[in-house]
Amino acid sequence: MHHDFAIAICGAGPVGIALAALLVKRGVAPTRIALIDARALDVAIRDPRSIAISHGSAQILQTLGAWPIGATTIKEIHVSRRAHFGRTLIKADAYALPALGYVTRYGALANGLHTAASPLGIHILRPATITGSSEGADGVSIQLDDGGTITAALMVQAEGGVFSEQDTKARRHDYAQTALVANVQVSAAVSARAYERFTEEGPLALLPQDEAYALVWCARAATIEKLIALPDAEFLLELGRVFGARLGHFTSVSKRNTYVLGLNAEAKFTARTVAIGNAAQTLHPVAGQGLNLGLRDALVLASLLARDMSPATLAQFVATRRADRGMTIRLTDSMARVFASAGDGALSQTLLGASLSMVDLFKPAKRALAEQMMFGWRA
Repeated sequence: MHHDFAIAICGAGPVGIALAALLVKRGVAPTRIALIDARALDVAIRDPRSIAISHGSAQILQTLGAWPIGATTIKEIHVSRRAHFGRTLIKADAYALPALGYVTRYGALANGLHTAASPLGIHILRPATITGSSEGADGVSIQLDDGGTITAALMVQAEGGVFSEQDTKARRHDYAQTALVANVQVSAAVSARAYERFTEEGPLALLPQDEAYALVWCARAATIEKLIALPDAEFLLELGRVFGARLGHFTSVSKRNTYVLGLNAEAKFTARTVAIGNAAQTLHPVAGQGLNLGLRDALVLASLLARDMSPATLAQFVATRRADRGMTIRLTDSMARVFASAGDGALSQTLLGASLSMVDLFKPAKRALAEQMMFGWRA
């Protein structure tokens, strides 16, 4: 049966557009690919959210011509537990790498990928909202909000949405945490160093970005509500109390926004459809692994589909990705739960704090942690 396209990719965020471009780079004709997104390109490009890109993800983007873009380099990651002895410091030069990762804005990444993909000839429909889809024995029919329908032999779901609005997947956990995100400035910045500071309510991350830091502060919903309500000066004092004085004192903060945190993951696929990125696994933001895991999904799926575009490839993809997805989910889920499982001063937290020092001293464990964060699990 003739279809409009061989592959329809639902979601033209970084993971979806990277998949489309990777398919073309691997020999799939661009006219056989449809990329559908509800958001107009100019809206995506204006998105100011800060986003962490691992060194491995930067390598993927570089193969597409979507890197370098405007980004701040992370050469060190300092991990600690508030009110407890112990920390680990991961450095890029210990692995002979130029960086552990980078921090950029979502809009800059979206623009870089669009610039790289637009000359390839991929059929892009945006803004176009998918109102429904149906799968038959030989393909998928996708209904659009303008009344039109397109058909494809295979459909890839690459648009996951946020945890609070998603349908429940097989593995779901509400962390009872909300993330507060903003940009802050400090009096004594440390060049190219990111911080992950665990507290009794959740992790607090500071990522170097331009001349400031991207803040991701995870805590109980009631705590975040109080923090949002504080005047800037009082908020900065509270941030300094919780984070400490490693960066001097906090001098300014941008508009503060929030989102609910949870794990929602399932390696779903059918004979004709498969989910990747946030559509397959929504993670806690600790260690900044969500986008990077999604880009690895796109890389593997493109490699497999370029060789064989049959339904059997979707099952092969899920099996191939099982180890990396599983390891990354366990890592982020454990870090989100364990370090916030007891209050400051608890024995368990003292032992966890000491374990950070043990990781720092035990080089194989430290290397394993660093490589997982930079490249994912590689069998």
